[in-house]
Amino acid sequence: MSSILSTAKLARASARRPWLVVAAWVVVFVLSGLAAATMLGGALTSDVTMTNNPESLRGVDLLAERMPEQTDPIAETVIVRSETATVDDPAFRAVVEAATADLRAVPGVTLFNHYEAAAAGDPAAAGLVSADRHATLLPAAFAGSQEAAAGRFEAFSEALAAHRGDGYQVLTVGNLSVDEAFNSTAESDLLTAEIIGLPVALVILVAVFGALVVAGVPLVLAFVSIAVAIGLTALLAQVIEISFFVVNMITMIGLAVGIDYALFIVDRYREERRRGVPTREAIGIAGDTASRAVLFSGITVVLALTGMLLIPTTIFRSLGLGAVLVVVVAVLASLTLVPAMLSLLGDRIDWPRRRRAVVAPAVAAEDHEGPVYRPGFWGRTSHLVMTHPAVSLIGAVAILVAFSLPYFDLRSGQAGVESLPASDVKTAFTILDRDFGAGRLGPVEIVVDGRRGAEVEAGLERLIMAIRQDGDFAQVNPPVWNGAGDLALVTASLRMSATTAGAYDAIDRLRDEVVPAAFGDAPAEALVTGETAFNADFLAVVDGWTPIVFAFVLGLSFLLLLLVFRSVVIPATAIALNLLSVGAAYGLMVLVFQRGVGADLLGFQTTPTIEAWVPIFLFCVLFGLSMDYHVFLLSRIKEHYDRTGRNAESVAVGLQATARLITGAALIMIAVFVGFALGELAMFQQVGFGLAVAVFLDATLIRSVLVPAAMALLGRWNWYLPAWLGWLPDLGVEGPRASSGASSVSAAAPFHPFPAPDGAAD
Repeated sequence: MSSILSTAKLARASARRPWLVVAAWVVVFVLSGLAAATMLGGALTSDVTMTNNPESLRGVDLLAERMPEQTDPIAETVIVRSETATVDDPAFRAVVEAATADLRAVPGVTLFNHYEAAAAGDPAAAGLVSADRHATLLPAAFAGSQEAAAGRFEAFSEALAAHRGDGYQVLTVGNLSVDEAFNSTAESDLLTAEIIGLPVALVILVAVFGALVVAGVPLVLAFVSIAVAIGLTALLAQVIEISFFVVNMITMIGLAVGIDYALFIVDRYREERRRGVPTREAIGIAGDTASRAVLFSGITVVLALTGMLLIPTTIFRSLGLGAVLVVVVAVLASLTLVPAMLSLLGDRIDWPRRRRAVVAPAVAAEDHEGPVYRPGFWGRTSHLVMTHPAVSLIGAVAILVAFSLPYFDLRSGQAGVESLPASDVKTAFTILDRDFGAGRLGPVEIVVDGRRGAEVEAGLERLIMAIRQDGDFAQVNPPVWNGAGDLALVTASLRMSATTAGAYDAIDRLRDEVVPAAFGDAPAEALVTGETAFNADFLAVVDGWTPIVFAFVLGLSFLLLLLVFRSVVIPATAIALNLLSVGAAYGLMVLVFQRGVGADLLGFQTTPTIEAWVPIFLFCVLFGLSMDYHVFLLSRIKEHYDRTGRNAESVAVGLQATARLITGAALIMIAVFVGFALGELAMFQQVGFGLAVAVFLDATLIRSVLVPAAMALLGRWNWYLPAWLGWLPDLGVEGPRASSGASSVSAAAPFHPFPAPDGAAD
């Protein structure tokens, strides 16, 4: 197995032919950029759909197949409002009619207004005027595909803008304007994240490495990983549906893991050079140790992120696909491009500082009893934790549990227009919701599949009567039949937005009570569809798949860590500790965003719900990233333990050897995630905040306190592997390190509980 996973051979091969490796990556980078520039723009979608065919989608499919003329058009709702004039004033009418004429001049746009509807005796005319008669609606529809309509929306917006002013608000809200607002805000948030995250990351890298050139290597790796992953996404988007949010995901994860992976490899290389090891040999040792840890860490991250691919929705599969792609590319580049760059740079990597020749070995002399603690902060921290492990463990767990408690109040939902930053489309939505009811934007549709006849028509009458008596509905329209007389459609408008809890309750009542009572034994099937029903089905999918994803990620992570460290205790404690950090992140997210504690101070939106996809997304990402640090820390601990068999000493050595690096890597991740949290979309604020908090807790309380405290208390039990599992392959996260300067002893055998472990060495 070790020959199959020989990262040392790959590192040495890359170092022997560095220009060839660099040239290959440059070609891939350029081709990826071309693919992204020419194929990505029109391939991504803002639509979210589900692949498990829920009731809402079955209803849409029936309409598209047998009543295509009633399929929802691409709609916009234009609002004209004046604080002083009413719809009865000639000046108000003149503005409306001028706007109507200009909007109709846009190709493919159909539109009507209150005045025309009233003149034609249309009963819907009254519903187009607000109760105070200071506002009116102009329903508009765009012909053709979503892409064609989006191409005409700019002209539509310009026609609207020409009629604003003189005390009149002329605004629009609907499919196109909302999509455009979300897309432009997402792009702006991505730019904000890059402007904040990259400079801070560079400063931290310079501080960690103490040199400029070496700080550039992780950034190069991150840029290459992001560009190649986006290029691959552009190719995949030609054959599968991918959400436009995937670019934000790739950038966020690519910056985080790309910088981290290069950081650990480069630091190990420089450590070996300081010991006097020749350049090529130092690259090989880094390849056999840090690169190997990167490989297994990357596999762990990919397994965790793969959990999102299980959920039958395009948004989860898009985010999971983007994250997996960028992690895979980052690992491949770490194993090949980084060694090649190190070979080319040599000691110039330390410019402008000179490389120190030799430093004291990181490990204690073999005849020393117990751990040796270095001077400085991490030495003092290690000493404190290792000498008081029980107190440290209890205190850290108590803090994390306290942070986790608000999680039990978490309410999941979906962000609507109301979550957008201040803009014309948000203003239009606010006016619509206040004066008419936002339910107009997402009407509820009941599709009745049955032959027209007395029983079915009686059921339709009972259905309409029940909806009219329900206070959550503003209006309900008479049924519309298709030409064949075998499909009917009833449309109703809610009084509230399609993304509120009350709207979901109304859908549940329709499905569970109203529809069954209306049709009883009638020979028909009634399906509730529309935007609100779709949202309700999406939430049900997320709720149903969450425990499955949790079990999948936890099970695969346990199995991988079991194979890597040949211990059942290590993966069990790793999973328990990572769940603590995830729970704390959930709790703090609820505290800030739902309860509003500190939200104004931090510049965040207070929201009634947490975006439905965020908790499970955070779980997959955080579990993967947390395992990053765990693998790097444990690999150094196991490396020393395999040489000495002394648990406490190995824990102290591993903690002190990796603390500075893990802290630097965590600060870089936090900077990247904070950049996203400072954006304007509530969903990205929640994601960025949750990730930043979890990484901070992971690098401080988890990695620096709980892991060493737990391992100190468990002693040699950390490495317990039942005899009946002895057949498992030994992947070995760390390879031999002959040049480390420490004397070599036989590798410690796997621990078995009988006879009882000798505690003297610990």
